[in-house]
Amino acid sequence: MRFTTSSVFAPARSTAPTGAAGGLPPKRDLALPWVLVTLVAVPAWVLTVAQARAMGAGPGTMGTTLPLFLLLWVTMMAAMMLPSMAPVAVTWVRGIGRSSSGWARAVRTAEFVCGYLLAWTPVGAPVYVVLAGTGRLIADHPAAGHWIGLTVFLIAGLYQLGPLKYVCLRHCRAPMSHLVRHAGFRTPVCDLRVGVHHGAYCVGCCAGLTVVLVPLGVMNVVAMAGLAVVIFAEKLWSRGPLLARFVGVAFLVLAALAPFQDWLLPGLRGSMPAMSAV
Repeated sequence: MRFTTSSVFAPARSTAPTGAAGGLPPKRDLALPWVLVTLVAVPAWVLTVAQARAMGAGPGTMGTTLPLFLLLWVTMMAAMMLPSMAPVAVTWVRGIGRSSSGWARAVRTAEFVCGYLLAWTPVGAPVYVVLAGTGRLIADHPAAGHWIGLTVFLIAGLYQLGPLKYVCLRHCRAPMSHLVRHAGFRTPVCDLRVGVHHGAYCVGCCAGLTVVLVPLGVMNVVAMAGLAVVIFAEKLWSRGPLLARFVGVAFLVLAALAPFQDWLLPGLRGSMPAMSAV
């Protein structure tokens, strides 16, 4: 696979403000935002892996309260999403390069990243409700896990193949034509606002991918890593839209298999009996 960030952001090249030569700023100017994003993403993965080892990948909320779950959720989203968001943050730095430099640019990049994660934070609340509901349902009716898995994979597959996915994916693959509209706002929270704007599109783009963590296990590190690779490829690979459709079809296949294959549902398994015994 060949990833080309320049081709991803090519549509916005004529509208986004750039350096004097019209290209990316010098590497020393881009190094700081890349390091900043890395300093957030790497610890997020470390914390996520540590928490997953402590909690496991069972059904339900695993005893966490909503505030704690939201904290874990934001950490997970930072680990999964920031690698694919980093090129957008760096390109935004290119756009703001004329008006800031050095640590001021780092602060503005940090505001962008915070805005991005802020857009993902409220999504954790309905996920928590769904997990709590599925946990109680499986505790009372263990066989229901098969049908929950079928339903979630079906919804995820249809979403991946639906129009909203591709509206949001187009933005994520070429966001600067949208984000540059906010460049004229000279408010203290301009970069935070732009980060929220981009994060909202990312939520729409990745909704079908993140929802499958319910049957796969919200704290399933292998599943999170696999989904992070898919998200990265969808946004940055030249054939990302084709990959999104392939993943959608794969989810539909998993929906058909879910009632009969317990191993596909580690996040719902618990004491779930095989369908042949129901």
